[in-house]
Amino acid sequence: MIRVQLPACDRDVLDAEFRRTDDRKLRDRLQIVLTADRGRRPADIVADLGISTRTVPRWLNADHEHGLDGLRPRKARGAAPKVPASLAAEVKRWVIDGPAACGLDRANWTYAELADHLFKTHGVAASRSAVLRFCKKLGVRVYRPTYRFLRADPAKQATARGELAALKKGPPPATSSS
Repeated sequence: MIRVQLPACDRDVLDAEFRRTDDRKLRDRLQIVLTADRGRRPADIVADLGISTRTVPRWLNADHEHGLDGLRPRKARGAAPKVPASLAAEVKRWVIDGPAACGLDRANWTYAELADHLFKTHGVAASRSAVLRFCKKLGVRVYRPTYRFLRADPAKQATARGELAALKKGPPPATSSS
């Protein structure tokens, strides 16, 4: 059986944190430690809080080893990224230079084609969505328009506007009924 004897200063810190926090998990963990400090048996704490029998020793040990930081909920790390960070510069260069620079016969990348090219060149098997997340992290988008009207030469812009105006339909010609 685990006996908990907290110093008064630690008890006050845990009690203040219990009253201050809105996080339900942290409140339950603090309540376990504070209740054990008041002399309650682990079986009684389990019955009072409606938790698993393994939970009480887990959080009492975490408090004993790490203090308040051992009780705080942590975010799960998640799976490792499919595309290694060491390929960031190369993938960014591929996207900026376009597929033609890589010897492919297309005008623009798609995330699926980029994932396929990544597999063929480096053997990295990544899904379309994994490549999308990787590119988003790099700050690049795979679609690269070949022409950007806003960056064109002002003289060419004026010529293009004139040509577009000539192509647009005008009012229908008036028909005369004689």
